[in-house]
Amino acid sequence: MSLLFQPLTIRDIQFKNRIAVSPMCEYSATDGFANDWHLVHLGSRAVGGAGLIIMEATAVSPEGRISPGDLGIWKDEQIDFLKRITGFIESQGSVPAIQLAHAGRKASHHVPWKGNKSLTVEEGAWQTVAPSAIAHTEGEPLPKAMTGEDIAKLKNDFAAATQRALEAGFKVIELHAAHGYLFNEFLSPLSNKRIDEYGGSFENRTRLLLEIASDTRNIMGEKLPLFVRISATDWVTGGWTEEDSVQLSNKLKEVGVDLIDCSSGGNSPEQKIPLVPMYQVPFAEKIKKETPLLTGAVGLITTATEAENILANGQADLIILARQFLRDPYFPLHAAKELGDDIAWPVQYDRAKRY
Repeated sequence: MSLLFQPLTIRDIQFKNRIAVSPMCEYSATDGFANDWHLVHLGSRAVGGAGLIIMEATAVSPEGRISPGDLGIWKDEQIDFLKRITGFIESQGSVPAIQLAHAGRKASHHVPWKGNKSLTVEEGAWQTVAPSAIAHTEGEPLPKAMTGEDIAKLKNDFAAATQRALEAGFKVIELHAAHGYLFNEFLSPLSNKRIDEYGGSFENRTRLLLEIASDTRNIMGEKLPLFVRISATDWVTGGWTEEDSVQLSNKLKEVGVDLIDCSSGGNSPEQKIPLVPMYQVPFAEKIKKETPLLTGAVGLITTATEAENILANGQADLIILARQFLRDPYFPLHAAKELGDDIAWPVQYDRAKRY
């Protein structure tokens, strides 16, 4: 059997293969509540054979949403429909995961198909927060620099969201520390100009993420996996670097993180990203080889052969697909055929397996 379809065990959870659905915002919630769109979107990828399904960035507070259409997990009433989704994912032999997030200064925007611009007051804008009062893009409203009280509230919000995620049936939690959102803003010297214990030195800029990751592990206990998605580089001179990511990953391991989901960019409009197939795989490889952590590779991975080669070359432990899963919800079923593996199909679809 190919490496892609060999199981992977992390703590007490086994994934039936090395294929994961990346968290992809659908911008289709109302007041943070999941609905039938999310059930069908995620459920179809479970039917399609993915070993791990990571629910999109789910805000731990209303002000942490990128847009009014973001999913949320800031109140107990949001749990029930999430349970329906996790139950269906598990019924198909996949593992349900959730990405907990706060958008920081990149919050309060329109959904992409309405232009992605900052909301106006008339459109329901809210005050954004960040480590420092620096806008992501020139002309956008300034975020509020977070106070000690704001940081304490954020910790409480993540702790409460973690507990709700467990109650909703998620078996993996991922903290979103990438793409220019709040944790990434604290990590990067481009966006963090604080002079207190959360700014300045590397130790201070990483403090918030490490504290919340430690709190999350304590709430989760020892049986379930904890992932962190990072932007391995800002792609900007003077910003966050690959070497910073290695150092951070070692510290995250110490507080109980199991896998680093290796993305990049998103924190500065000055970034210069070389968009070529598998362009982020070297980040996963570097962290895998220079730390004790498992890694997930993501970024323009589109074929079964590419995925198999990443694993065969020891560059990552998990293949995390985004746009390819939008194009093909049944990618794992098709990948197995391409690689010559005979895997189980849903019994309802089995008559179409040999074509």
